[in-house]
Amino acid sequence: MERRSFLRGAVIGTSAAAFGGTLMHGAAYAAPAQPGAGPYGALGAANANGIQLPAGFTSRIIARSGQTVAGTSYTWHNAPDGGACFADGTGWIYVSNSEISSTGGASAVKFNSSGTVTSAYRILSNTNRNCAGGATPWNTWLSCEEVDTGYVYETDPWGVNAAVRRPAMGRFNHEATAADPVRRVIYLTEDKSDGCLYRFVPSTWGNLSAGTLQVLVAGTATSGSFTWQNVPDVDGSPTATRYQVSAAKKFNGGEGCHYANDTVWFTTKGDNRLWQLNLATSTYELAYDDSLVSGGGAPLTGVDNVTGSSSGDLFVAEDGGNMEICVITPDDVVAPFLRITGQSSSEICGPAFSPDGKRLYFSSQRGTTGSSSGGITYEVTGPFRA
Repeated sequence: MERRSFLRGAVIGTSAAAFGGTLMHGAAYAAPAQPGAGPYGALGAANANGIQLPAGFTSRIIARSGQTVAGTSYTWHNAPDGGACFADGTGWIYVSNSEISSTGGASAVKFNSSGTVTSAYRILSNTNRNCAGGATPWNTWLSCEEVDTGYVYETDPWGVNAAVRRPAMGRFNHEATAADPVRRVIYLTEDKSDGCLYRFVPSTWGNLSAGTLQVLVAGTATSGSFTWQNVPDVDGSPTATRYQVSAAKKFNGGEGCHYANDTVWFTTKGDNRLWQLNLATSTYELAYDDSLVSGGGAPLTGVDNVTGSSSGDLFVAEDGGNMEICVITPDDVVAPFLRITGQSSSEICGPAFSPDGKRLYFSSQRGTTGSSSGGITYEVTGPFRA
């Protein structure tokens, strides 16, 4: 199965601006991503933080669950999960969810222009299993509950405005979101083995208090055309939202979601796939499938959160696998970018670039202890492609 290649931009910072990248015209086709030499070279030996990185890259620990964030009086939350970065003057903010039952919520760390932590604080409290989410173009963080009747909460990365529940975006087992400023919609994944892909069309762009929830309708094949159909009852009771539209396409465990340049990429952990929606043509296809890797030995397994860089590279974090973040280049090469050693019972969550694209943040949710209280949030700095 062939797919049209795109140069991929990234939604970075509070403006959620797409960097570069255009649809390639003509005979620019390639198979779903295959293993090859990555743009950053081979991984080196594990450093003092237990992370294997390419030459020229370094890492540091930003925060540990249950411990005070260095330079602040704030205790970092347990089970760090999805995250995003927001520009803050000459500095930036990294927001991180907490995938804890009943008390989950989200926290934030603020950095100055040199990358020094200046403060850390809570932006959402007493919500349930906040897994992933997504940034909006109007500088808010959508934090999603991963439970059957879960809500989306719109939060303020600066912690000034109180978080607001957004029931119009549907009650279901939420995972991630991605904002599309062109069509003025928000895409949402659902973490169920027979889950759906949704989009929310706000009545007014920039205001998520009201609008229409729709579900993707398509055939059973791994490629084809798609349409959207309204979900009759967004409250999901008594019938779950994924069962209300009979023609809705089912996806096996929706996870990360990323938008750039008329394209949405989202992962499904149940079949280890990265899907691609080509919004300009209303078609979908596979961008990666570990079962289609030539010769076996897929480098990317346990697909989870996904983000993009200004070069058009996609960075996909593993839930399990061998604890890697893999890069998928615009020419459809997949290769390991980093590997965390000694934490096989954990998962990598929340990859996000600083607004200048020079720093990558992410967490190991259960760290070296294998428990929710062992989470570690990292920063990697180096010569990322621009």
